[in-house]
Amino acid sequence: MVREGSSIDKALAVLEAIAEHHRVTDIAAATGVSKSTVHRILQSLVEWGFARTDGNGGYEPGPRILTLAGRVMNRFDPARQASQALRALHDRIGYTTHFAVRSGDEAVYVDKLEGRRPYQMPSRIGMSLRLHCTAIGKAVLAQLGADEVRSIVDRTGLPSAAPNTLTTVEGLLAHLVEVRARGYALDDEENLPGILCVAAPVFDHTGQVLGGISISGLAMDMSMEDLERFAPDVVAAAREVSLALGAPDPVLNR
Repeated sequence: MVREGSSIDKALAVLEAIAEHHRVTDIAAATGVSKSTVHRILQSLVEWGFARTDGNGGYEPGPRILTLAGRVMNRFDPARQASQALRALHDRIGYTTHFAVRSGDEAVYVDKLEGRRPYQMPSRIGMSLRLHCTAIGKAVLAQLGADEVRSIVDRTGLPSAAPNTLTTVEGLLAHLVEVRARGYALDDEENLPGILCVAAPVFDHTGQVLGGISISGLAMDMSMEDLERFAPDVVAAAREVSLALGAPDPVLNR
């Protein structure tokens, strides 16, 4: 529903509604805008190419929407969209923060802020990471179906990277159920001995998991209890990035 008397809000509401509704009556019901106003707005949208008639008395999105979307996506940089939330998380927690995006059967770091500690993490922007033994990787896998996870494992295997690495498919799948239920993943020295990490998934505008945000540090400098304490902040930062990327509400609220 839109605010009374806001012409811009009404036009935007109608534009958004034609993605799901075709008839004037349905668009009016979905937006709370009168049918006469909806019809007038639709005529303008048709003239501008943002809507078109469907030949059955209804309306559908027009070609100019795709043109505009294409131009926007060409300029859309997930790392830039995540930078503010990543910086705020880094300033609040003080440990190294990462943003990585899925790339096929692995993930790749696209941003990193080094922690305010007397050491540095061995990660770097552009570095790839395994999905089955990293916090970001497991946060991503937890959002995929079991069949897709099995397909990934069939291609990559489950090599042991550290003493705590999960190396069986059934063990990994059971673990991912827990990750999905709590909304974040932990790396308890599973990728590199002596390094702990907590991560939460980031979703894109289609509702698909894009990657994840994490904080990490040395086991001698933080504990698993610390990670559990930091987890709500990481989840909140990942949600903020997902919103910036246009993730739909149902994905964020499930």
